[in-house]
Amino acid sequence: MTNTIEVHDLVKRFGTKTVVDHVSMNVAEGEIVGFLGPNGSGKTTTIRIMCGLLTPDEGGGRVLGYDLATESLKIKNEVGYMTQRFSFYEDLTIAENLAFVARLYRLKPMDGHVARTLEDLGLTSRKNQLAGTLSGGWKQRLALAACIMHSPKLLLLDEPTAGVDPKARREFWDEIHKLAIGGLTVLVSTHYMDEAERCHRISYISYGKMLASGTVAEVVRDAGLTTFIVRGPHLDRIEEALAGKPGIDQVAPFGVTLHVVGADGAAMEKTLGSLKNEQDITIEPGETSLEDVFIQFMGKAKDNMG
Repeated sequence: MTNTIEVHDLVKRFGTKTVVDHVSMNVAEGEIVGFLGPNGSGKTTTIRIMCGLLTPDEGGGRVLGYDLATESLKIKNEVGYMTQRFSFYEDLTIAENLAFVARLYRLKPMDGHVARTLEDLGLTSRKNQLAGTLSGGWKQRLALAACIMHSPKLLLLDEPTAGVDPKARREFWDEIHKLAIGGLTVLVSTHYMDEAERCHRISYISYGKMLASGTVAEVVRDAGLTTFIVRGPHLDRIEEALAGKPGIDQVAPFGVTLHVVGADGAAMEKTLGSLKNEQDITIEPGETSLEDVFIQFMGKAKDNMG
């Protein structure tokens, strides 16, 4: 498959801080890749490098076949970039905002492009509504409409569903998958594990360094974690007793159970063995989740801004 994104050893520094530290990534045409990592991990900076808004201090590569160093303007013309914050004019209507974007891209006929985009994203009935009066879900839909209006080949989404209700998030992701089926490539940063699981592949970055990449199943498998589920009375006391013990890296309540996770399975089993004498306590193997892996990575990472 043709790679839409093919970058290697990207480095970006701001003063003495290395925000992106030798990051490499390949994204195939028509693929949806989730970009995960804690706040301040370098996701936004990496995305801005890929769409030509920032120049890397080291490394390079190609996006949409164009060289990052010498053809950034060509990249910008064929990328749709949706920022974290709503970045359209709140005192203009939906249609007026889209008309403004159409003029920026010199789309002709302008009215035809606006009408088609309104129809495609289900915005026609609200076209005369001021953008500032829209709910989070409708603002998100307007932002997506503006991003794809010029028929880009690559969509870069920076935490696009933050603060949006579950129904609107699901509808948004349904639309993203339709676009990908049509050949659009998507790189999306997110903190929502259910969204990450809807991606074809994920890449995890932590404080500038890429730690893992692959399908969700591959990333979970390669993390090498063991998970047990503990059931019984007085789980608060058991949670306190297990915290910090050999082999126990995470202990978290999940409803009426405890979710216990660690990288050293043998040490975990030995520590959990001490609970066998507790009355009415059951311990059984559990399935490690992507969230468990996420938390494990975060626990091991060192903040590069300290």
